[in-house]
Amino acid sequence: MQAVLKCPKVTLIRPQGCLNAANALEFKRDLTTALTQDDTSILLVDLAAVESLDSAGLMALVSALKLAGSLGRSLQLGSVSPSIRIIFELTQLDQVFEIV
Repeated sequence: MQAVLKCPKVTLIRPQGCLNAANALEFKRDLTTALTQDDTSILLVDLAAVESLDSAGLMALVSALKLAGSLGRSLQLGSVSPSIRIIFELTQLDQVFEIV
C-alpha cells in the first residue's frame, strides 16, 4: 500500500507599523494577491510588528477572510499582541478569525 501525503503551502505576510486608512488598500491588495496564488492553501498574517490597527485595516483583514472562504483557503492570524488582540475581542472578531 502506498501512503500519500499532501502538504499545504503556507504563505506568510508580515505587515509592519500601522495598519490604517493610509495603507489599508495596499495591504488588502497584498492579501488578495497572496490568496489568489494557485499553490497557496493557508495564508498566515504575522501581526508581531503591527503597532496599531484601525477600522480600515480591520476591514482589509475581514475582506481577505471572506475571499479565503470563497476560495476554500484558510486565513490565520499569528503573533497578535495584547493591544491588537483587544481590538479583535471588542469587535468579537476573535471568534471569527483563527488566531494562532
